[in-house]
Parts: sequence; C-alpha cells; structure tokens
Amino acid sequence: MQNAAEIVVQRLTKDYGRFRAVDDINFEVARGSVVGFLGPNGAGKTTTIRMLTCYMPPSSGQARVAGFDVFSQSLQVRQNIGYLPENTPLYPEMRVEEYLDYRGKLRGLNRTARKQRIAEVADRCWLTDRLRWLVGKLSKGYRQRLGIADALLHNPPVLVLDEPTVGLDPSQIREARKLIAELAGRHTVLLSTHILSEVELVCQRVIIIGRGKILAQGTPDELKQQCARAGAAGSRLLVEVRGPSDQVLSAIKALPGVEKVQVLADGPVQSLAVVGRLDAQLREQIAALVVQRGWALREMRIGGATLEEFFVQITDPGTSQAAA
Repeated sequence: MQNAAEIVVQRLTKDYGRFRAVDDINFEVARGSVVGFLGPNGAGKTTTIRMLTCYMPPSSGQARVAGFDVFSQSLQVRQNIGYLPENTPLYPEMRVEEYLDYRGKLRGLNRTARKQRIAEVADRCWLTDRLRWLVGKLSKGYRQRLGIADALLHNPPVLVLDEPTVGLDPSQIREARKLIAELAGRHTVLLSTHILSEVELVCQRVIIIGRGKILAQGTPDELKQQCARAGAAGSRLLVEVRGPSDQVLSAIKALPGVEKVQVLADGPVQSLAVVGRLDAQLREQIAALVVQRGWALREMRIGGATLEEFFVQITDPGTSQAAA
C-alpha cells in the first residue's frame, strides 16, 4: 500500500525575466509509484525537473522531495534523490568502476558500501563486463546505462529519470522498462520520456505539462477516458480502405450513425477512425459501401483511445486532423 506523497509541488513558478517558464503548477507523486512526466519541447518539463533536483531555484512556490524543502534543505534533497539528466555528464578519462567509486565517495559511501553497491548497480544496469573500460570508449547506450547506475548508486528513495532509454537498442529498452517497473515500491520514480508507449507500460500515473502549466494528470486509463469524453477518440471503429482519399472520407462520413471521421493516415490506403454508433449494422454498411464502390477493405476493428492521441489533443489541439 502506497503511503504519503514523496514529491509535493505547490504553486511552483519559474521566471526568466519577463518569460514565465513554469506557471503556478501543483502536483504530487505518491511514495513507491512510477509517474510519467510528459510535455512537448518548451513546455517547462526540464525546468521543473531542475528545480526539483535543486539544479536551479524556483522563483516562487513550494516543493518538497522526500520530506525536504528544495529552498531551504537542498543538500538533504540531493542526498535523497537520484537524477539521470537527458545528457549524462561523465568523465571520459575514467574507467567505469573508477567513475562509480568516485561518485560513491561524493555521496558519502564507505569503501565496503561502495564495493557492494557498484557490484549491484553494475549487474542491474548490464555493466559488469564493462567495469574496466574507459568511459570515453563506451557507446551511447552504455553511457546511458552508466548514468542509470550512477542514479541508483546511493539507493535513494526518489529517482528522477529524464529520457532513460535514449540510445538503447530494442532489447535494452525492454530491459530498462523492466528495471523501472521493478523499482516501484522500493523507490519513487518520476519518469520523463517522449515514448508514450513506454509510459503506458510502466507508469501508474501521468502528469502532462504544456505552456508552463499542468494540463492533465491521472492514470493512463483515466486520461484516455477523458479523451473519449472530449470526442477526440474514445471507442471507435478503425478502418483501412484502399481507394480515392476524398471519396472514401466523404462516403463514410455520410453514413447514418457516423458522428466524426478522423484521418490517421492518408495515401493510396486510407486509415480512418470512425466515431459514432459502433454497432454491427454500421460495420455492415461500411463493408457494403466499400464493395459497392469497388474499393478494397483492408481492415476493420473496434479500437480505443490512445495516450498519444490525448497528449496531442491537449498540448497542440490545432494539429487535429478530425473532420466533423
């Protein structure tokens, strides 16, 4: 059972001169949970992360991490947080083991604790066979693994991971997702990523920031349901038809019971999302229409809203391709 919030943000604001990068935001992250923190470029996501990790001070508001205030107790916050920035700063002239040993010293671990933790994090981050390598000789993927190992080294209660799977190959990405999921319970994880499928797989809750404000927060299912209530997606019929794009779109829109048709992919094969009365009769009408016009029906199935659609809808509503 999850306890009190491990991260508490209240009216947090950051100004750069006249420009307000983060505007009076509020959210909480429950202890032991994995929460996705999403936002397009320029949304204020990185600025928020830097304030929570005490890399820069807020202009106003409050934030507490592991019970410590980011204004007045920044040293205690740093001691209780593991931070993986998007571009991991490393010392290329050091060997992997030397680098982790040095980082352990900075965090106050004694020799015995450092040796034990280095072995543990190297195993968890698939670095055991690279401990004697120079950091400068590592591939981008291995550098990312080293950054994750560094964040875990002092076994902090809170982890802030900014794009942790960047540079990893597909099998490594799966292992990284597994690792992040395993961290839940023992650690509180704030995960920033652009890979929305990753969020749905590992996060219990999602916070979406845009234009410096919190636009939405909730579980992935709650956000998809909110997308459905807004009429952007919801339960809909996914249809692929090979035929003239303008004719296919207008003909399906004209069928009884169709409220909206969203173009998912345009070209020789039309990929459409049909919103409306999704009963068997409508599906039969679409199939009959396609046969009558001499087009090819490639696929037809019931689908639900996706987190990606909700993200696009609330962060940049003007990009919608929906046709009423």
